[in-house]
Amino acid sequence: MSGGEETDTAKKVTDAALRPFLGFNLRRAWNVIHADLGATLDPLGLRMITFSALVVIGDNPGLSQAQLAAALSVERPNLVAVTDELTRRGLISRERVPSDRRTYALRLTTAGARLLAQATEAVHAHETSLYAGLTGDDRAHLLGALAKIEATGTGRS
Repeated sequence: MSGGEETDTAKKVTDAALRPFLGFNLRRAWNVIHADLGATLDPLGLRMITFSALVVIGDNPGLSQAQLAAALSVERPNLVAVTDELTRRGLISRERVPSDRRTYALRLTTAGARLLAQATEAVHAHETSLYAGLTGDDRAHLLGALAKIEATGTGRS
């Protein structure tokens, strides 16, 4: 097959039949958001999961790894690698809970709080830029619709 034939075939491919499906559109939008957010966080040495963990730990000092996993909807064993990384980098501390020696209380370190502030500013800039085409009402409606979908999916409608 010549190069021209491949180009002709590629031009005929369409995703029009998928466009009415909300899930397909959410996935396409997610791909754009994920790539842009990754590029935003990468210079800070963070990924979406590590940034999210820092945010939740910062807002809930002393929470356990199990509580963090639940808040992020991540399996607890998968979160251990994240907390290990953040601890190794000196961004969080893990202290044994005196009343339950199997449980660790997670807290941001000074370096973690500093990096979180930087990252939060960068993520706000990312969102301002990426969502510039949305009005405040558009954004509020979108967040409301996504919350309804999430609640329906978890049986809390």
